[in-house]
Amino acid sequence: MQATPEDAFLYISPIGYRKSSSCGYCRRKGLGHSYFARATSMRPSSYQALVDRCWRRSGSLLYRPNQRDACCPHYTIRLDSGRIRPTKDQRQAVNRFNKYIIGDFYAKEAARLYPKSREQARKRDTEFDLVERIHEAERSLLKEPPEPSHTFTVTLEPDEFTEEKFLIFENYQKIIHRESSSSISREGFKRFLCSSPIRREKFTAPDGRERQLGSFHQCYRLDGQLVAIGVLDLLPDCVSAVYFLYHESIHRFSPGKLGALREIALAIEGGYRWWYPGFYIHTCPKMKYKIDFSPQQILDPDTLGWVELTDDIIKKFDDHGLLHFQEVEENIAKTESSTKQEALQLESGGAEEEMNLEDDCDSDEESPLFKSDMPGIPSIEEMSQMDLDRIAVRLNRGYIYAGDLFEWHNESITSEGTAKALVAELVAAVGPEFVHDICLDFRRH
Repeated sequence: MQATPEDAFLYISPIGYRKSSSCGYCRRKGLGHSYFARATSMRPSSYQALVDRCWRRSGSLLYRPNQRDACCPHYTIRLDSGRIRPTKDQRQAVNRFNKYIIGDFYAKEAARLYPKSREQARKRDTEFDLVERIHEAERSLLKEPPEPSHTFTVTLEPDEFTEEKFLIFENYQKIIHRESSSSISREGFKRFLCSSPIRREKFTAPDGRERQLGSFHQCYRLDGQLVAIGVLDLLPDCVSAVYFLYHESIHRFSPGKLGALREIALAIEGGYRWWYPGFYIHTCPKMKYKIDFSPQQILDPDTLGWVELTDDIIKKFDDHGLLHFQEVEENIAKTESSTKQEALQLESGGAEEEMNLEDDCDSDEESPLFKSDMPGIPSIEEMSQMDLDRIAVRLNRGYIYAGDLFEWHNESITSEGTAKALVAELVAAVGPEFVHDICLDFRRH
């Protein structure tokens, strides 16, 4: 096989379909499975395709949960940023924080020195422009004199390790998540939040606007001190929230809520459109805040199609949090047919992903994916019709095709544990339509 450009493929290596050692949400043991893989390098567009097929990442570890056998099913949700309807509580959080930053003296003097027109004042009192309000207290946008009470800045920086960032992580995990000091390490922080396989690049949208893609840290500084970090994956069609962490000193300002609103504002400003707050888990009370932002859609893992997240949808989650989309859609269709109502209005619809997934992907309890009844996975019969021989493989000595591997042509995807079966499972989980975008990375690292 000829040499291939570094940016040509999704470089990935399969780990397999594994049983979880324990649930990170309800803490029950050995319930549920996920398919795991490890990404070495990938374009933002490749990861966009994965998140739209129920995948998420933890560092370079990729995982796709099986909603059907999970105690706490994971669902992908997204918000259309251009249609956001901030709640009264969300508006108050932004205004309260801005007032703290600016201070009463600045507010009075600025009103005297730089008075708004009657039309501007009326518009501000009657409309809440999220993008305008989210930037309102930033030092670079404030007219001076006078000086505000505090200096607040937000910068988008590469997702690289610094001691300053680690100290915020350490404080957050220890105080907010109540983790022991022994479980918090620089290596863990680097692996989870500073080692993204997503390559940074520029993207020119159809409207001509250029935007950044890749993994970044959105850093919040108050009076020169780092106080919060939003870990983001900027993808062609979305701002995907990976994690949000903050120092305990700003807890009273509802930083998680402010961070989510700022990420949504970024999606509006940058033309990304969608904001993905990470998996929604209906059975986990700590996840309920994610659907406080609206309007949202939820990904049907069977059809990989998006469904409006309405009250009717939420009510259809059963006691285990498993949503039967086909039943919901049939009921909605019957209701629409009989009452001739307009389309259902969206209801109120953020982001922390499980960190400790390494133990799960290293579990010895491996199962065959094609016997899993996992939603959205092609059957073994369908996969048998695919030509897997021409999948690219990267070894230490260079590139070859899968068909050139030793014993490949003597193996079958129905023979569990063989290289061909392992590759077939990976292609099925990633999506057969992306078979030519995959490069199996079997180098020794």
